[in-house]
Amino acid sequence: MSLFRSGYAFRYHASRCLLLALLAGLAACGPVRNPMARWVPSPNYDQRRPVAIVIHFTDQASVQESLHTLRTANSGGPVSAHYLVGSDGAIYQLVADSERAWQAGPGRWGTITDLNSASIGIELDNNGHSPFADAQIASLLRLLADLTTRLHIPPTQILGHEDLAPGRKDDPGPLFPWQRLAEAGYGLWPRGPLLDPPPGFDPWMALALVGYPLDDRTAAVRSFHHHFRGMEGDALDAQDLRVLYALARQLTGTPAPAVAPAVVPAGG
Repeated sequence: MSLFRSGYAFRYHASRCLLLALLAGLAACGPVRNPMARWVPSPNYDQRRPVAIVIHFTDQASVQESLHTLRTANSGGPVSAHYLVGSDGAIYQLVADSERAWQAGPGRWGTITDLNSASIGIELDNNGHSPFADAQIASLLRLLADLTTRLHIPPTQILGHEDLAPGRKDDPGPLFPWQRLAEAGYGLWPRGPLLDPPPGFDPWMALALVGYPLDDRTAAVRSFHHHFRGMEGDALDAQDLRVLYALARQLTGTPAPAVAPAVVPAGG
């Protein structure tokens, strides 16, 4: 065969392979259709959207190790996340926002029982025992601004892995700066003065209203302490009740009770 004919055959074969690959790619991107049914498309639909963002720490030695784990498996099987943020502030995306990453696992937040299907997962390169780097939190805030705006996720719906799975998970832990996020407008945080709740206030009902599952109340309090008090402990104290009272008022839209002005003694 002449050089011209062999070159033509190669180009034809390459073009045919490219066309087949393109068609296969287009088919993969198209809607999944049930062969049992007649396809009569409706325009009345949209993509499934996440309604929360779950924050984790990697508890590994490096970004490189975490990237490997999130693309392969760990001792418990395959895991992933939508994003990984390095301690230097670099942001990596591993799963498309519209896809279901294997990041939250079993757990519950309020009425949401399948967090993998309902949330975006963000891993932070942190071992769980060290403060989170400023550059990392700055990048996280930029990422939260993008995700909550672009995907219409309520800014209050930013939670930790341990919040939805108390007792099973402990990330991002008591060192995570939830108050800094709240000051930037992300996550639920008590506002205004912390007041003593009225008689009959039920702190467990308030914990459930915030979103915590109460299957293991001791574990729920421990996760609540990590998130809202930055401390350890598994028993509710008076300050916890004040925090829960403030959160319950915010979630129900109940105004704070009027506080009587202090009486100043004459001549004081």
